[in-house]
Amino acid sequence: MKGNGAAPATTVDALTAEFHKQDINANNFDRTPAQDDVRTLKERVLAPESGGKGLLPTLNAWLHDQVWSEGGELTLHLGGGKDNDGRFSDEKELERAIENVIDAAQAVGCTASVLRRGVLPKPAEENNDPHPPSSEHQQEDDRAAGTGEVFYSAHLMVRRIPASAQELLEIRIAVVGNVDAGKSTMLGVLTKGTLDDGRGKARVNLFRHKHEIESGRTSSVGMEIMGYDAAGKPVVSQNAKEGKEDSGRKLTWEEICEKAAKVISFIDLAGHENYLKTTLFGMTGCLPDFVVLMVGANAGLIGMSKEHLGIALALAVPVVVCITKVDMTPVHILEATIKQLTKILRSPGCRKTPIFIHTMNQVVDTALRLNSDRICPVFQISNVTGMNMDLLRAFLNILPQAPSAKFKPDKPFEYQISDTFSVPFVGTVVSGVILSGRVKVGDSLLIGPDSLGQFMQTAVRSIQRKRVNVEGGSAGQSVSFALKRIRRNQVRKGMVMLSRNPEGGAQPKAFMEFDAEILCLYHSTTLSIGSCMVLHAASIRQTVKIVGILHLTDQGLSGEGEQEVDTKSTANVVRTGDRARLRLRFIRFGEYVKPGLKLITREGKTKLIGVVRSVGTVEPLSYFAKHPDAQGTSGTASTSTALNAATGGAGAGGSSANSSNGGTAPATGTTGQAVSSARTAVVGA
Repeated sequence: MKGNGAAPATTVDALTAEFHKQDINANNFDRTPAQDDVRTLKERVLAPESGGKGLLPTLNAWLHDQVWSEGGELTLHLGGGKDNDGRFSDEKELERAIENVIDAAQAVGCTASVLRRGVLPKPAEENNDPHPPSSEHQQEDDRAAGTGEVFYSAHLMVRRIPASAQELLEIRIAVVGNVDAGKSTMLGVLTKGTLDDGRGKARVNLFRHKHEIESGRTSSVGMEIMGYDAAGKPVVSQNAKEGKEDSGRKLTWEEICEKAAKVISFIDLAGHENYLKTTLFGMTGCLPDFVVLMVGANAGLIGMSKEHLGIALALAVPVVVCITKVDMTPVHILEATIKQLTKILRSPGCRKTPIFIHTMNQVVDTALRLNSDRICPVFQISNVTGMNMDLLRAFLNILPQAPSAKFKPDKPFEYQISDTFSVPFVGTVVSGVILSGRVKVGDSLLIGPDSLGQFMQTAVRSIQRKRVNVEGGSAGQSVSFALKRIRRNQVRKGMVMLSRNPEGGAQPKAFMEFDAEILCLYHSTTLSIGSCMVLHAASIRQTVKIVGILHLTDQGLSGEGEQEVDTKSTANVVRTGDRARLRLRFIRFGEYVKPGLKLITREGKTKLIGVVRSVGTVEPLSYFAKHPDAQGTSGTASTSTALNAATGGAGAGGSSANSSNGGTAPATGTTGQAVSSARTAVVGA
């Protein structure tokens, strides 16, 4: 892969191979403790060789450390600081800084590309002007007049050049929406690089079954990938790049991984109401980092779209909205759809700020803020004319990886199984996502639980990532394992694979019962002891029965508002809007559940959402009314803290509801806030 600039490809490849060795020599660069280096970003990039005497790290060393600490991708905002010391008043000075970053990136096995350039007006307090110029025309006038009242800035993306598919950056995106909203068609256009013909030509390659092709409706969890190279350009066929009408065959996954540095894994989910269970499994079992909600401009936010939006809010997954079919929709219908969508997103339940994307500046700003702010980018696209598809591709390229707190590579290995296969001449194969830890070919692992709650020993025969053989995997990656000594009928969805504990360590257990704090989103009647429903938690999908109920009032976990309830009385019921602590029992066999696991239950449509509070408890639920801080036999103090944070410490009508009407909240949200959000989105919208 060729780098930018004058450096020959062979030199870049050699440097890339050197830096991708597992044991990089820490003494390759001059370094100093971070606290001793107080230089601004501007000072770093304008003096790249300042560490030549060993006093301060060079730009190469600093950039290498930053890119690797961020997982292989780093965004730099040159000239974006609030302090004048970090701004660029000279455009030539900014260009020199950009060239230095590009050269340093090449030296450490990366590629730097410019996302955007901008001109910023001087702050009002510096101009003594209470009304600063806000329009682009005013900024251009200042620049033309030579007043010096502007600053120059640029956003740069520094991306590691992977040595193999094992080091690819990956983002998982679930695509949801009502039936006939254009989900599969949009994915076909994005992944193939050519436009649709208006009759579904682009979506054919995404279907897995014959009846899906005939009906045009997805009924299973479809997977497709889209690649970006280190410079941020989409990886498509040569004919598609040249804009030819017949783009030829679509690139295989192996070809995409060979050329790409970042891969977007699309999870194509069903929109029909009959396939809600499949969509729910894809949302919980495939662990998407983002959700793209498709809305037909000619239909609006109807049917299952509201249900899917509520599920995304309950799972605290950032949402992006794509309004499709804008080319065939009358103006007044499109305006009504936008008005309806804006009203729902701004409602107290969602508390999202819709941002309609029209420029590259908006693309960069929203993509970088999506994980930290309560914003919702909205794209108006057409799969036939290609309207705004270039902005959507650029947005997907800039999207950051999942926060490091979500997946922890330094923890023991844990892997959830979302699908199983039997491959000729290979044997049993499982696919899923690594939740924590690392694994390599030949490692001995435990897989389970089986129908008796036991864990079996197995070993990893081979590993594939995006259909490419790799030597290992780490937390956050979706991979497939070929297993030794395991038959296909011994594995199922919902199982986990764990690292083998050292001698004398505690063995993993499967539990038949667990306690969960829930909110009832909607029920036509009531839920009582003995009621059954289907539970979705991670890749687990099994029927559970309510065996105990403890109501929680507005004070929530403080203990003062908890009521003791006789769990043997059938008069104790859960109605729409109620918060309660339920004791749930699996109907068939035990599962591997842990405190803090988010769950969703359904009876047709979504009914309850919540979080697992404790597992393996032997105390009656009435015990927790008198001892609100108790966690059961398996709970810990750290679990208590995490769950109090997850539920927000308030009921649906308590302080969490109050906070939804005013103030700001974290972008990802907490389970308690998501509970209130999902209730409004699903029931009230």
